[in-house]
Amino acid sequence: MSGILITGTSGFIGRALAESMAKDHEVFCISRQKTEVAGVTSIQGDFTSPDDLRKIDPNRIDVVVHLAAVTGGGTEEELLRVNVMGTYQLVRYFIDGGCKKFVLASSIAAVGMQSPLFRPLQLPMPDEHPCLDRVGYGFSKYMMEETSRYLARQNADLDFINIRLASIAPDDRELAPRKAGPVGQWSMGTISYMYLSDTVRCLTLAAEASHKPGVRILNAVGTQACVEDTVPEIIRGWYGADADRIDLSHYARPGHERDPVYKISQIAEELGFVPERSIL
Repeated sequence: MSGILITGTSGFIGRALAESMAKDHEVFCISRQKTEVAGVTSIQGDFTSPDDLRKIDPNRIDVVVHLAAVTGGGTEEELLRVNVMGTYQLVRYFIDGGCKKFVLASSIAAVGMQSPLFRPLQLPMPDEHPCLDRVGYGFSKYMMEETSRYLARQNADLDFINIRLASIAPDDRELAPRKAGPVGQWSMGTISYMYLSDTVRCLTLAAEASHKPGVRILNAVGTQACVEDTVPEIIRGWYGADADRIDLSHYARPGHERDPVYKISQIAEELGFVPERSIL
């Protein structure tokens, strides 16, 4: 049994993960709202606060699963302060306490897709597609990933898994597939979903994976794009003439017309994770 710290357990992903992992592990949670989960040690506090972090004995933590964050509605200053510097403080505290494994919830927004001006460099987008963000949220998640690289250069035995999570839907939600139309905010996020049960399984596999020193960036989205029209039709509707600069040949193959716009082969290879629930 390992000691697992999960941050952000007042959110629906964090709570579901804590409930699931408490069956096989000693689970600790820190959240600004108290987490009431059977078998879980809950600390009410802010992960960006050194005083609140000191409420947790780092010697009891083998793996940190970091889900807490300011999301896309935050100000630029909040995003950088919490998602970058707050994550640095959290990870540094547990590194200094002897923890060597960290699972960090990044986002498919790290590429910068929340702006209507975003244009992917290639499709499907690879796990380490560069950040082209103009808004702040994607940049903060990208800089969180870069923070893990920085810390890994200081200690070659650290294991960081940054998971670029899709938009996450509750299991009882019926998703509406998108049709071709004008591009909007968070365009790629509106067609890149994964259900909560698959998300919990993905994060669990990451937390329980054998120690592997280094930094991994892994996309985690459903096995299909949430679209009614084909992906090329969606892309051309969004980007007009700009779509001609994007290689869409992947989607021209029979049976691949509605493949996800993010590559997911690497996470299957690294963690054995393939989403089980169909988006459509």
